[in-house]
Amino acid sequence: MSKPGYKQVKRMTTFMRLNHWVVAICMVAAVITGLYIGHPYYQTFIADPAVDKYVMAWNRWVHLIVAIIFDVSSIVVAYLYFFSRFEKPYKKLIPTLKNIVEFFEVLMNLLTLNRRKKFDSSHADSFNAVFFFIFHLLLLWMLLTGLQLYVQIFPHGHSSIGAWWPWVLHFATDWTLPVSSWMIGSTASGTNVMDVRIVHHYSMWFIIVWVVFHIYYQVWRTIFWREGDIAIAFGGEKFTKVDKKV
Repeated sequence: MSKPGYKQVKRMTTFMRLNHWVVAICMVAAVITGLYIGHPYYQTFIADPAVDKYVMAWNRWVHLIVAIIFDVSSIVVAYLYFFSRFEKPYKKLIPTLKNIVEFFEVLMNLLTLNRRKKFDSSHADSFNAVFFFIFHLLLLWMLLTGLQLYVQIFPHGHSSIGAWWPWVLHFATDWTLPVSSWMIGSTASGTNVMDVRIVHHYSMWFIIVWVVFHIYYQVWRTIFWREGDIAIAFGGEKFTKVDKKV
């Protein structure tokens, strides 16, 4: 129920919230299993070698499944960026004067601890749009480098569904080899898969930093703006003052 002087604003649809939490759960699973694949740090509590030896296999399987879910989610998000009937986030990424001014006003609001607030907080702002766009780029990079690591299990170019699948993966992700080598300053002439593995691992930490700031900022906005922003991911709605001046 809206309080006097406030109006209730819908910010996320049911599907958007569902997608948000699916991505969040998959991200936790991907981090846990990915760290284990890189450096096994736990084993089963069952003292049975026949069970224990499959721990790595199960971690790889879970990692692959959540990566597939990430793939599907990324395709859906990319579609909704342009064709959503609720909102089209790409409009906030266009560097128009209005968007640029709003971006810096939201940034100043953050830096001044809400002492300066000259924008409409009832809708998605340009600052958050850019912030989430960076997240989607990081996620896309993680998916492409992950697929490059995945295609290495087909050393002879064959798979159970045919040679076309490894070919597609190589065609789509082989460029990550030289790019990864360049990013870490490697002298492997762009052919070392280990460079991709290292960059894939580092990218995970960038995403974790992004998530930490995302959670902090949602709590920050809830405390300083007093509009119930943290409830958006749960109920899809928030509150804004009816008579405020922006």
